[in-house]
Amino acid sequence: MNPLDTAQVGTTALKVTRLGLGGAPLGGLFTDVEVPTALSTVAKGHEVGIRYFDTAPLYGHGKSETYVGQALQAFPRDQFVLSSKVGRVLDPVDRQPDTDTYVALPPFEAVFDYSRDGILRSLEESLQRLGLDRIDIAFIHDPDDHHEQAINEAFPTLADLRSQGVISAIGAGMNQWEALSQFAREGDFDCFLLAGRYTLLDYSGLDDLLPLCEEKQISIMLGGPYNSGILASDLQPGATYFYQEAPADVLDKARQIKSVCDRHDVPLKAAALQFGLAHPAAAATIPGARSPQEVEENIQMASYSIPADLWSELRHEGYLPEYAPVPTD
Repeated sequence: MNPLDTAQVGTTALKVTRLGLGGAPLGGLFTDVEVPTALSTVAKGHEVGIRYFDTAPLYGHGKSETYVGQALQAFPRDQFVLSSKVGRVLDPVDRQPDTDTYVALPPFEAVFDYSRDGILRSLEESLQRLGLDRIDIAFIHDPDDHHEQAINEAFPTLADLRSQGVISAIGAGMNQWEALSQFAREGDFDCFLLAGRYTLLDYSGLDDLLPLCEEKQISIMLGGPYNSGILASDLQPGATYFYQEAPADVLDKARQIKSVCDRHDVPLKAAALQFGLAHPAAAATIPGARSPQEVEENIQMASYSIPADLWSELRHEGYLPEYAPVPTD
């Protein structure tokens, strides 16, 4: 596949490259990223032709947005699509907070707020950190326990902004598919960011959410195609899966999938990146990167030629459902 081909976002005028760049690692996900490295990572993404960049206030409590924006200021604004998120605002605190996933955080606390005022404040502060004039896609971020307020306050606020042309598309970004299916039935969304639920290891979004989105012309952005690290790792104990140490059974399944890939001389990373994009509802996949080298490797893996026999064997061995679309279909 050509990862620099573009796909339309819902029924909007936005077009994104099939391979995007996720900004979570730049916020210090598990390990810190030095400022020059973060900036050169984003710049490398643009240099190699990526035209879709995703970030969020939560990622490093503002660090990711700051780095992504600073790097992208060097390029014409109409050359790329940028998404960020609403639903958490950053309140100043006296000391750096500790979290289980982000390190070297600035002194802010991320607070859930899906109210109209919270959404407007979040977008305004994101633009200040980014140093850019607009965000193209606004995702309602992780509203797992805030569904009613998200659909009744956050969504109408974003719909007003969309109607005014302030943003171009509305989405929701979650690590589960069930609530996204409910959002698809309740609101006029353009896209969803589905993290980790349509991958080689977890395709739970396949039966309900993805067909529903295809029917309603809601584009899927695939977050976490490496399942937060395991599918890009050496599959040794300690590999991360959904931001925690991978259980033994998951690690074993990943090794078995890799053995199939090895028989066909295909890197596991290449199969992981390309699998999800075969679904007609998927517009883009957005692996994170923490160095220019990782950006280049993602391009290589997304471009890697994969024989049809690999996908046939994965289906035959029961590692993929027979009805899951694959790149050769």
